[in-house]
Amino acid sequence: MQLFLKVAGTKLGKVEFSHLLEHSWLLIKTPELLAGVLFSALSAIAYFLALTRLNLSVAGPASALIYIFSVVMGHFIFKEAVPFKHLVGLGFIVCGVVLVGSKN
Repeated sequence: MQLFLKVAGTKLGKVEFSHLLEHSWLLIKTPELLAGVLFSALSAIAYFLALTRLNLSVAGPASALIYIFSVVMGHFIFKEAVPFKHLVGLGFIVCGVVLVGSKN
């Protein structure tokens, strides 16, 4: 989802909110943006299905793992730098998810 939205944003360039109506047709006919919105909807459905099987206290923190994938995609696909402090923060996220998801 985020990958497609980033590709669409890169393709379209900076769109000002004040010109949103003027750019609406351009936004609607951008396939990457439509794919991002579709995957966003599918993600919401998948999260809902997970909530029918898991406690919110487990499913919520587990959804934070998207931050890991976002950084990895940003680095390898868009050549974004990943400072050391971001890696430390991602490590804390992973540790938190493991601690919350583990059985006592």
